[in-house]
Amino acid sequence: MALDLHHVADGPESAPVVLFGPSLGTDLHLFDAQVAALSDRFRCVRFDLPGHGGSPDVTDDLTIAELAEGALAVVGDTDFHYVGVSIGGAIGQWLGVHGGERVRSIAVLATAARFPNPEAWPQRAATVREQGTEAMVASRPGTWYVEDWARRDPAGEKRLLDMLRAAKPGGYAACCAAVGAFDIRAELGSVSVPALVVAGADDPATPPATLREIADAVPGAEYAEIADAAHLLNYERPDEVNALLERHLARV
Repeated sequence: MALDLHHVADGPESAPVVLFGPSLGTDLHLFDAQVAALSDRFRCVRFDLPGHGGSPDVTDDLTIAELAEGALAVVGDTDFHYVGVSIGGAIGQWLGVHGGERVRSIAVLATAARFPNPEAWPQRAATVREQGTEAMVASRPGTWYVEDWARRDPAGEKRLLDMLRAAKPGGYAACCAAVGAFDIRAELGSVSVPALVVAGADDPATPPATLREIADAVPGAEYAEIADAAHLLNYERPDEVNALLERHLARV
């Protein structure tokens, strides 16, 4: 399926491109803090998943390969660095293996080469198709972010949950199918670009051991762990994540 993904670009047109892929249930504003930190030196391009943000909804199930091809279409023939969270990180792993010479580096956060409990994803998709994305809201505290962060930043919590509520059931469910079927473990040894792998220390969805598996499989990958952070660590702990990204991009 050819995907037309809504996207925005910030920063100098002539600067190196960094492409950002968001987590399931969020939109491109997940990366506002990263764009604020990097867009003076990089062309920051962010896209929305199908049925999320400004991207059209879909009805058929998707694969990570189809999502990655949609991401490639966003940047065209331009070389780029890639940063992705969760399903966005799965897209990044696929690009590291299959994206070709355009991919200059990857940074994958709170993701997995094979997501835990793959059998649960079809049920999640069915729930959302029947009840809408509101059905997922109650399970996000403690998963997307640690409870202390929500108490410190209730407005930030509301912004995240509003992204989820705005996601269309078809696109959300289609992306669930992509997550449940994803398994790139046997291919990660072929990644030849610089890679940064970042875990949230308190992430129950993709715990640190899951990220270490990626870092151990990708030749030369750098592993880092953010304390007091759960799944959407770049939103909870932007200063720490931004510092890692800046160092990663500088060494490339």
